Amino acid sequence: MTRREFMRSAAGVAGSLAAGSAVAAARPNIIVIMADDMGFSDLGCYGSEIATPNLDRLARNGVRFTQFYNTARCCPTRSALLTGLYNHQTGIGHMVQDRGLPGYRGFLNDRCVTIAEALRIGGYRTAMAGKWHVGEERPHWPVDRGFERYFGLISGASNYFRVQPGRRYAYNDQPWQPSGPFYLTDAFTDHAIQFLEEFGRGTQPWFLYLAYTAPHWPLHALPDDIAKYEGRYLKGWDVLRRERHARQIELGIVDRRWPLTPRDSQAAAWESVDNKRAQDRRMAVYAAQIDRMDQNVGRLLARLRELGQEQKTLILFLADNGGCAEMNIGGEVRDVPPGGPDSFTSYGLPWANASNTPFRLYKHWVHEGGIASPLIAHWPAGLRHAGRITHEPAHVIDIMATCLDVAGARYPAEHNGRSVLPLEGRSFAGVLSGRRTPANTPANRTLYWEHEGNRAVREGNQKLVSHHPDGWELYDLDADRTELNNLAPRQVARVDRMRAMYEAWAAKCNVQPWDEIRGRKPA
Repeated sequence: MTRREFMRSAAGVAGSLAAGSAVAAARPNIIVIMADDMGFSDLGCYGSEIATPNLDRLARNGVRFTQFYNTARCCPTRSALLTGLYNHQTGIGHMVQDRGLPGYRGFLNDRCVTIAEALRIGGYRTAMAGKWHVGEERPHWPVDRGFERYFGLISGASNYFRVQPGRRYAYNDQPWQPSGPFYLTDAFTDHAIQFLEEFGRGTQPWFLYLAYTAPHWPLHALPDDIAKYEGRYLKGWDVLRRERHARQIELGIVDRRWPLTPRDSQAAAWESVDNKRAQDRRMAVYAAQIDRMDQNVGRLLARLRELGQEQKTLILFLADNGGCAEMNIGGEVRDVPPGGPDSFTSYGLPWANASNTPFRLYKHWVHEGGIASPLIAHWPAGLRHAGRITHEPAHVIDIMATCLDVAGARYPAEHNGRSVLPLEGRSFAGVLSGRRTPANTPANRTLYWEHEGNRAVREGNQKLVSHHPDGWELYDLDADRTELNNLAPRQVARVDRMRAMYEAWAAKCNVQPWDEIRGRKPA
């Protein structure tokens, strides 16, 4: 879809949205939907060839962010989203192992409050379906942190077709076992719709957090979905990256001044690949997983409309990190083609390089390919200007602040008798309503990252970033968001000043040197 086509479609709904914004819902329902391991360019409305008509419709009728950030990994992003704090402040400095240090406990600590806890105090009903992954043991499950209803995967990535040993599933406060065949993406949506039907008939506003595992490995998809894409990727990752980049420029997602990054040096040129059909199959299954997720978003939206709730519901869609270059996954079955329940593999670095078009690097790293996420916001009663794109920078820590802002709810100073850390995020509700908010312009925003020793600070349009264990690099994101022109050797004073800013933030947020954490045994 070109930018012209996108805007033509958006124009048809602009009038009704403008009318709706005049009577903006005082206390909207809120749905936050998160994809898992999905790259910046993997949606149609962000440049992809993958069919995502339901998410594209939300974008046509809503706002797309081009400079929205996550934390480069699943657990850290989930903790930051839920609390409005940097992940180390919540106890999730890495993953769910308890390493006995304040920033690395592996579960949400008692110095943070979740969106669900805060909104529930404010009179909202609360429910979650999907992947939790911020606390394996009670009392660190969703029902212990403000959610009245829960169905999903307490643990991380899992088989999509059957319960995987070592993974925990729960329905409310009880372990769950399927009674028959299931596909995980569908199961999450089935229960999300169930919660909608319960809450949507009441008088209280409600909050739903739907956290899909798609398209995280293993590559598992339904045969009919895979069939849509087999053969479409025989053109290879080099052509795919160029095509997506061209569409992103046409859509206004990326600036034409930013060149497409070179193919990753670890990825072979497509012409030299021997097993092209096997590689095509990998990407086809990955695309099918995203397609199926979009179908399920469509199911959820249809039920929302049937309940008469769409106009007064704020929907936010994002991804937890950039595309994933992980290979040789533990338990990988190499002699079974990807797609079915007996396979266990990922799509690999070259396709992840395409998913993150036009950026470089991946999940784990804090260069733009690891931390740039789509963010779609849809709220008919509270938005203006359908199909709008905003280049305001925002971060996953801002989700909490935005939800509380639109709900008219208070961020508490204490919870359950314990003082709570001050909120780090800022509301972007003004961006949604079309009001430019000076506090959110690039010149007035400083953001920080650390994951596995990879570090970054963004001050305005200047970004200081380090690929562990290498030194610091400096980029002007206005001129060079694809991070190809390192300014650090020429701007030593700026590097020193921003490095000092990073070190002060790291000390405040309980960040420890990664080499020490990596060598530390779980408590």
